[in-house]
Amino acid sequence: MATRTTIDPPPERRPRRSRTHTALALGTAGLLAAAGVTALAGTAQAANTLGAAAAEQGRYFGAAVAANHLGEAPYASTLDTQFNSVTPENEMKWDATEPTRGTFTFGSADQIVNHAQSKGMKIRGHTLVWYNQLPGWVGGLGTADDVRSAMNNHITQVMQHYKGKIHSWDVVNEAFQDGDSGARRSSPFQDKLGDGYIEEAFRTARAADPAAKLCYNDYNIEGINAKSNAVYNLVKDFKARGVPIDCVGFQSHFNSASPVPSDYQANLRRFADLGVDVQITELDIEGSGAAQADGYRNAVRACLAVSRCTGITVWGVTDKYSWRSGGTPLLFDDNYTKKPAYNAVLTVLGGTPGVQQGRGRE
Repeated sequence: MATRTTIDPPPERRPRRSRTHTALALGTAGLLAAAGVTALAGTAQAANTLGAAAAEQGRYFGAAVAANHLGEAPYASTLDTQFNSVTPENEMKWDATEPTRGTFTFGSADQIVNHAQSKGMKIRGHTLVWYNQLPGWVGGLGTADDVRSAMNNHITQVMQHYKGKIHSWDVVNEAFQDGDSGARRSSPFQDKLGDGYIEEAFRTARAADPAAKLCYNDYNIEGINAKSNAVYNLVKDFKARGVPIDCVGFQSHFNSASPVPSDYQANLRRFADLGVDVQITELDIEGSGAAQADGYRNAVRACLAVSRCTGITVWGVTDKYSWRSGGTPLLFDDNYTKKPAYNAVLTVLGGTPGVQQGRGRE
């Protein structure tokens, strides 16, 4: 948010003040000055967390969250202090929200949403249509009409349950194959409905919650390659035909064999130039020490360099609960101690590492 600056009128236009008014004004000015110092100090202190520093850059910095860890005090306190956005890690996926057809279970996802709202955090919805973590009944649907009805009902029911609470939704996740083909991935939706299912999912999502940002999300599209070109062409086609799409999520799971690509920033920018926001949605980088810190630094810099890169989410709070825990890929170790990668990220965001902030141990 821009800071409004008040400019005094030139001397010849200033009203004359009596001594009483002058004394009052001086006293008031002193109080305001003291308050200003306090406010500045508070701002400086607040900016020494990931979320606050990102907010000063006009972005969010979030984490994937598991409902069953919110009761662990260091987990919750690190989340609440350091991050200003959450993504439910598994609790909004199809197997969790509609395990049997037409029966919806939102308890765990509601727990995350309620916690985030109580802390003033943004919430990303993840994910509505994905080939994985589907309950068995979806794969057992026999006809295109059955699949279409189930997909559209699932999108509508889940989105309407959270209407007005979700900042952006991963509407379709990982719809393209890896490799050089640029082909669509096999799934109950692709196999029964064909290429058009992605467009139908986005149109259904727009009708269910017109205010939510609608994203396509995938991995191995961070650099310019055959897979990212296929996604790029999909987004370009959607924008040309008025299909509702607002953002593209770049998962960004990296390691030493697959580092942050040198054309990451250029790729983010070319998508943004199509007229969509871009988001780093699942960032984690296996490794440790300086090499890991460099990777995180490069990823965050790429986002900050693209005005339509609206935020970054790391895929977890602490290494011990990471889906790649053996690779220690996150910013906090098993004991919630800040790693060199944390300091690198905070510095790039404009914060100052080493300032005690109460939670998130040095």
